[in-house]
Amino acid sequence: MAEAKRIWQLGELAQLFGGKLDGPENGTVLRPVPAGSVDAEGLSFAESEKYLAKAETGVLAAIILPENSRETELPSIRVKNPRLAFAQFLGMYRRPLPLEDGIHPTAIVSPEATVHPSAKVGAYAVVERGANIEAGASIYPFVYVGEDCEVGKGTVLFPHVTLYQEVRIGARCIIHAHAVLGADGFGFVFDGKRHHKIPQVGRVSLGDDVEIGALSAIDRAATGTTTLADGVKVDNLVQIAHNVEIGEHVVIASQSGVAGSAVIGHHSVMAGRAGVIDHLTLQPGSVVGVGAIVTENFPAATQFLGNPARPAAEMKRTLVHQRRLDDYAKRIKKMEKELEELRNAISTKDASNGG
Repeated sequence: MAEAKRIWQLGELAQLFGGKLDGPENGTVLRPVPAGSVDAEGLSFAESEKYLAKAETGVLAAIILPENSRETELPSIRVKNPRLAFAQFLGMYRRPLPLEDGIHPTAIVSPEATVHPSAKVGAYAVVERGANIEAGASIYPFVYVGEDCEVGKGTVLFPHVTLYQEVRIGARCIIHAHAVLGADGFGFVFDGKRHHKIPQVGRVSLGDDVEIGALSAIDRAATGTTTLADGVKVDNLVQIAHNVEIGEHVVIASQSGVAGSAVIGHHSVMAGRAGVIDHLTLQPGSVVGVGAIVTENFPAATQFLGNPARPAAEMKRTLVHQRRLDDYAKRIKKMEKELEELRNAISTKDASNGG
């Protein structure tokens, strides 16, 4: 059964966001909408003049603006960080997926597992022996929690998440559907004729407030631990290999990959389809651009572009030259022709003087 519509008053929202209202306190908002929408009950936000101008072409109940933004006829709530305030509103508006309290009758929970009374375990979920589900955790239908796994306070595992063995997940984490944590790292030994599997007997450990996107994979360590520190955010379709260490508040976008035993320094960013090769250390605060593959260590944090990746300033100069290759080729061909003509002229003159 759908929940009743929630109505927010502008004065209430301004107080929640810690902002200043320019408009009627009893004005009402029903939903978030994009800038420029025609929706007299919608709330949007604008961080720049471009989006404020776009919003003014539509109809809105109100708009969230920076504190120093220009005046507008739209009712507005002025805050330090409009995007953050709008994200707060999205969280208030969002409907969570349904999950009943307690353990569903079809769930299979080992008598040797520990499930806190306030945790929720959905239909057909499996919780193996030695697992520990802490207070307020939500285990959605068809999740598999393997032996000796730990799921922290308030953490959410969405449908079809798989935790193999000895996977530790901290508090308030979000693991999206079909993510796999603790599968074997990709390790083999070639004897000259065939590949022999190297057993992977390590663990995976996630800190607090980590989010893992749908269909992503985080491999267990060969020995030791594959580690993601507090606040790491991983998009959909990301591969993190065995024994990788990822520092606090790193962001990794979709289709990126981190090879075995690489270290990603805290507060770094990897854009879509970016990569880091094995046993490499990416310094804290580095930014790896779209499609860039980092293949060597650099002594300091930098922005990377290209494959193989180079510091952004260097790669931009290289790209400028690449765009001019046709012109360079024509100029070289012209110079070669002029040089040949000059050689011929000198040869003719020398022959004439010798005669």
